[in-house]
Amino acid sequence: MRRLALAALLGALAATSLGAQVPNAGGDSAGRPLRELPLRPTQPLRFTTDEGTWLSLDLSPDGTTIAFDLLGDLYTLPIAGGKATRITSGQAFDGQPHWAPDGKTIAFVSDRNGSDNLWLVEPDGSHARQLTREENRTFISPTWTPDGKYVVVSRNGAGAGYNLFLYHRDGGTGVQLTGAPTAGAGAPNAGGPNAQPFPSNYVGAAFGPDPRYVYSAVRTAAGGGYNQTSLDWQIAVYDRRTGKTFVRTQAPGSGMRPVLSPDGKWLVYATRNDSLTALRLRDLATGDERWLAPDVQRDDQESRYSRDLMPPFAFTPDSKAIVVAHHGHIWRIGVPDGAQTMIPFTADVDQTIAGAIKLEFPYDDSSLVVRQIRNATRSPDGKRLAFTALDKLWVLDLASCPTSTTGDAPAAACRPRRLTTASDVGEFSPAWSPDGRYVAYVTWNEREGGHVYRARPDVPNGAPERLTTQPGFYDKLTYSPDGRRLVLARGPREQRRDRDELGGNSAEAAGVELVWLPATGGAATVITPVTRFGQPHFGPDTGRVYVFEPADGLVSMRYDGTDRQQHLRVGSPGAQQNAGPQVPPPDEILISPDGDRALVQAGTNLYLIYSVPMVGAVAPQISIQNPAQSQVPVRRLTRVGGDFARWSRDGRQVFYSLGRSFFTYDVARADSLVRDSTARADSLRDARRAGAVPNDTATRATGTRATRAVYEPTRLDVTIRVPKDRPSGTVVLRGARLITMKGDEVIPSGDVVVRDNRIAAVGATGSVTVPNDARVIDVSGKTILPGYVDVHAHIWPAFGVHRTQPWEYLINLAYGVTTTRDPQTSTTDVLSYGDLVETGDLVGPRILATGPGVFTRDNIRSLDDARDVLRRYSEFYHTNTIKQYMAGDRKVRQWIAMAAREQGLMPTLEGGLDFKKNITEAMDGYSGIEHTLPIAPQYKDAVQLFAKSGVTWTPTLIVQYGGPWAENYWYENTNVVDDPKVNHFMPRHEIEKKALRRPGWWAPSAYSFPLFAAQAAKVVAAGGRVGLGSHGQFQGIGAHWEIWNIASGGMPRHDVLRVATIFGAESIGMGRQLGSLEPGKLADLQVLDRNPLDDIRNTNSIRYVMKNGRLYDGNTLAELWPRQRQVAGLWWWKDAANGGGDQQR
Repeated sequence: MRRLALAALLGALAATSLGAQVPNAGGDSAGRPLRELPLRPTQPLRFTTDEGTWLSLDLSPDGTTIAFDLLGDLYTLPIAGGKATRITSGQAFDGQPHWAPDGKTIAFVSDRNGSDNLWLVEPDGSHARQLTREENRTFISPTWTPDGKYVVVSRNGAGAGYNLFLYHRDGGTGVQLTGAPTAGAGAPNAGGPNAQPFPSNYVGAAFGPDPRYVYSAVRTAAGGGYNQTSLDWQIAVYDRRTGKTFVRTQAPGSGMRPVLSPDGKWLVYATRNDSLTALRLRDLATGDERWLAPDVQRDDQESRYSRDLMPPFAFTPDSKAIVVAHHGHIWRIGVPDGAQTMIPFTADVDQTIAGAIKLEFPYDDSSLVVRQIRNATRSPDGKRLAFTALDKLWVLDLASCPTSTTGDAPAAACRPRRLTTASDVGEFSPAWSPDGRYVAYVTWNEREGGHVYRARPDVPNGAPERLTTQPGFYDKLTYSPDGRRLVLARGPREQRRDRDELGGNSAEAAGVELVWLPATGGAATVITPVTRFGQPHFGPDTGRVYVFEPADGLVSMRYDGTDRQQHLRVGSPGAQQNAGPQVPPPDEILISPDGDRALVQAGTNLYLIYSVPMVGAVAPQISIQNPAQSQVPVRRLTRVGGDFARWSRDGRQVFYSLGRSFFTYDVARADSLVRDSTARADSLRDARRAGAVPNDTATRATGTRATRAVYEPTRLDVTIRVPKDRPSGTVVLRGARLITMKGDEVIPSGDVVVRDNRIAAVGATGSVTVPNDARVIDVSGKTILPGYVDVHAHIWPAFGVHRTQPWEYLINLAYGVTTTRDPQTSTTDVLSYGDLVETGDLVGPRILATGPGVFTRDNIRSLDDARDVLRRYSEFYHTNTIKQYMAGDRKVRQWIAMAAREQGLMPTLEGGLDFKKNITEAMDGYSGIEHTLPIAPQYKDAVQLFAKSGVTWTPTLIVQYGGPWAENYWYENTNVVDDPKVNHFMPRHEIEKKALRRPGWWAPSAYSFPLFAAQAAKVVAAGGRVGLGSHGQFQGIGAHWEIWNIASGGMPRHDVLRVATIFGAESIGMGRQLGSLEPGKLADLQVLDRNPLDDIRNTNSIRYVMKNGRLYDGNTLAELWPRQRQVAGLWWWKDAANGGGDQQR
């Protein structure tokens, strides 16, 4: 929750006494600008290497010395080769060195103050000084103007591509060279009538003898990205006199990283030669071209190119050769003959890294405390609380519950009770009638659809009344203030079968309407069609229905949909790339009952707009980006976060939930405390200025946000403890080959004894003790291995109104995936789904998740901010792991890693197509890296870092970074559309949407996932960890596609299976519970008809799947042990229109 600190209030007085100051960007806990990175790593990383990955280099003007970067340090090397000398060190990532024309200074890019900036250093490493002072920017390939006065560099902007900037070597804020701010440069078709559309990206500046012209690679699209069907970079010339850009190449494989010879005769640039990256040599006098080097470093044009599209290289002063790095080494290539000579080097790497955060989490077999209450709402008299938990409706008598601000355990009498006894439907969206006599709610069942009901909370186990006449898809209930009507959203029942939620996506909102129906039941009356929308509610005019729509803001209308009025829009820049910490656009706006104030949900935080001004026909737009600078008084109410926000009926309180905690924010009480504390702060400040009290006394009295809170809302932790599903009995799987994943152990013929839900014994047949009452199942000739652990599994079955049995869970389990971890769920629905699987109400894999990712929208500007944000996961969501999703520059990412370590969380991260970022995050202690490391090949420096740091790299080659998605390959080379098992468990419309027609086609040579898989093999061979991640691209069999993708790079099959099992379990802190066949571990395994050690494709020969000790048929998920029963049918299995059993094909 938001803590309103006395110190923060001091800075907000000029704006409003109700505002709160946002800490300085890039500051420490006290708001001071950072001068160095905040992390203090302790783990040494030392080795010597004679090869390096993506070596950016430059040659001194006299041709004697090479400067290059290696794992974030700068080195110099004699042109003849030998021992490299490290000239910069420390945890900062220093890179992309470029010599000044006089040879006395090297420009480079460094994040040593927390953000990327330009720095200058002397060739011996002395006198480093900062040239730029930017936040949340990326600088690419600095070079010097020929006169040595300026550094020219590619720099990005918030939400924009890269442009060229000039920075004077003695300082200044810089001059933008290309792009709209430059006169003449932004004109359409600059460069003449036949020119291409004006470039939006300029990368890798280069000069020849004439300083008037700047060569670079340009692109008209946003630049970078994945799964590209075309390669669009070309070499262009920017005229510094006219401001015009002229494109000079039309290479089908792009034109990248131009370098000009000092004599002005030659241009060398990179392009694709089929699937390889090569260097082209152009005679500038004639325009003739030839191949100079047919196979060099693979370019980065299919990713984020954060260190240029190609590693910078250089001509020798005599223009007779270039010096370039490729295939891990440094080479001299003759011009024009192309003869290559290696320049050997060795370099000592001496880094200090944080070491990956590695934890082990306990697992309680017997029971769980429900992690989330949803849509909690207080009764009008404030005495009871209604909410959904475990997809059922509950009521809690608040009189028996003490409230606190610390979340202490509630009294024994403070126990919720079910409102109904229904077992075959989910119950959602509770709403109290104004007189408190009824709770109305919606239901959902996959086979019958949904209805609206109401029930009497004072009648235990009373029969609910159905209020709707037709089944449908209902959500977002609210009573009218007079209690005569219910307002809600309604959609076709069929849409819920095909789609996820009402109002979640405008493209999927066909037939969705806002309706009202009599409070006693009857036919619904349409108010208006809707697409994306929030919770219907009421303001001061009880004849008008208010609702938030993202396109129009807060609007209202009469019950017949007429007289539509727009009341308020809330502005924020949204999640812009490179914009740094920021507030996201609103997800919900709720007008107060008196109509004067508005409650805003933006991301996971709540904001209160204290006055909604009436300004005329056009609704006002209020910014909440910085409450202290908003147009009207605004306060951020939460800091840790808040979900499911509501107003009290009198508008004096705001209610919200977080996990299983319910909060009451007393607006009037908070206002009073803020006024008092502001007055005290003013008095102390005046006294300090007058010299009446020492400065340190005033500082101690005002405190900081971390230690002194003005107001805390009351908190009630709702405790519902329920038993977990746990089978009873002993079963023996006898005679199979056992790939145990205990080291390299393979037992040719063995037995697995399972007691209840855990493995009791594993060993060669006849060597283990079998209880007399055990059921023995003969699996001779088959292969048993652990269930797969998919640690990057986006499943997302449905939000809001939940499914009664997600088909996504069934198909994953049927394909042997017994544990999933979703790294970034967008919403918190997964908390309830995961609990329901644990209780046995749903059949599926173990559902673990990070919850919603940590983004720039979490507005982290200090270590204390990071601590607050991560409390959401450690204290309330109990996710154990989190995902940092490109949440800011390096200092922000370090703060998040530091807070995670403090709070016992394992942080993984979004790879983001940025190899440099991935390197720094491996250094900074992150537990995991999600997605492909986009640079290949990798050599000893990178491989050693990723192996020795302890980070688990999950490459998700199925959605590869750095090349076409491997997913496309499997659609082209397998017939998944007609696969009987897929059609049994996946809705036909989902199959057709994904696999019948797809955009894009790639020749076999264009697929690069085997190359990137080979890098994963190197990391594993070096002792590192790689994980399995199917990314939710094609549920179930997609995990096998990813296993086969990983195997395509030459990794030994046993190691591939370790990736799919034990490595994944260890990466999420479950290595002592899952991932191998060992006594004491949870009984998650699979029985295959064929041996995957012979052919990795045999992973898809599943006969049986066991999860938590229950044995299922691999084709139908009929339970075979200890119960004998069919899985609950999916809706299309009995739909005659879809073929009567499985679906029409």
